[in-house]
Amino acid sequence: MISTTELLQSMITNRGVSVLEISRKKDVLLVFLRHFGCTFCKEALKELSDLQNSEKLKNAELILVHMSLEDIASKYFEKYALGDVTRVSDPECKYYTDFGLIKGTFNQLFGFRSWVRGIEAGIIKGYGFGRQIGDGFQMPGVFVISKGKVLSEFKHKYASDKPDYLKMVSCVS
Repeated sequence: MISTTELLQSMITNRGVSVLEISRKKDVLLVFLRHFGCTFCKEALKELSDLQNSEKLKNAELILVHMSLEDIASKYFEKYALGDVTRVSDPECKYYTDFGLIKGTFNQLFGFRSWVRGIEAGIIKGYGFGRQIGDGFQMPGVFVISKGKVLSEFKHKYASDKPDYLKMVSCVS
C-alpha cells in the first residue's frame, strides 16, 4: 500500500508541482469531481467558483481532480471561471481509488434522493444534464490536506451530496 506522502508526491498538477509540495506551503482543499456532464459536478464547479475568492478559502489552495484530459478539462474550468485553479488530470481514476473513493451503486447514482436533487440542480437551478465525460460511476470526494497529511475528508455517499467546503477548511485553519 502506498503511503499518503508517496501518493501526494505522485499527484503532479497542471503547473508541474506535486500536491505534496503545495500542501507543505499552504493547506489544500482537494476536490475530486464527478464527470463533467454530471449536473452535480456543474453545481460543484459553480459553488467552488463562487468560493475561490472567499476570505475563508483564502488560507487554502483549491486543487481540482478530474477524469478528463487537460485540454478538454480546461474548457470546462474556463466556463466556470476556474481556469486559473490548480488541477490534476486522472482519466484512469487511479487517485480516486487511492483516496478510497468508490464506484457508485445504482441507488447512490440514480436513487430517489439523487433524482430529487437532480431536478433541483438540473432544472430549477439550471445546471442541466450533459453527456458523460469520464467514468459515470465514479463517486466524488473532498479532502483537506496540510503538510502532507489528510486532516478532513468528505466521501460522498450519494452523487447528489453537497459538502460544506468552507466548514471543512475552517475546521482546519
